[in-house]
Amino acid sequence: MTEAFVRVVDAHEPRSADRSLVQVAVGVLVRDEGSFLLTSRPEGKAYSGYWEFPGGKLEAGETVEQALRRELQEEIGITILDCTLWKTERIDYPHAMVQLNFCKVTQWTGDLQMLESQAFAWQQLPVTVMPVLPGTVPVLQWFAQERGFVGSTHSA
Repeated sequence: MTEAFVRVVDAHEPRSADRSLVQVAVGVLVRDEGSFLLTSRPEGKAYSGYWEFPGGKLEAGETVEQALRRELQEEIGITILDCTLWKTERIDYPHAMVQLNFCKVTQWTGDLQMLESQAFAWQQLPVTVMPVLPGTVPVLQWFAQERGFVGSTHSA
């Protein structure tokens, strides 16, 4: 088995002592016309104000889908009707080593509620919200490949 590729973020900054891998479920909500949901990270969290796809850590005994259902209910007040595990990516942040388990979510019920006082924006490529969390960038690149998008997926 080959070692998974790991994206290193802010390599010049010291790493936390605990380097255990944190599993994270991430919801890539996509509407019929192709726009996707980004939310801002709440105050008090690492990289607060950066834009990302919503989601959160898996709790003990949870599957990715169970965690995503719980997290999206807690964070944005929706109930997932249909989701598919899409891709995974490992990111080495200064504060944590994470495995992002990206799930495409195409059907849900409920109106968006920003329950952690975050902002939200429905986006197309190139995204117009800044700054974008480094763990979000691979998804924008995958969308560009899927959609035949030519050009920058976001402003640096």
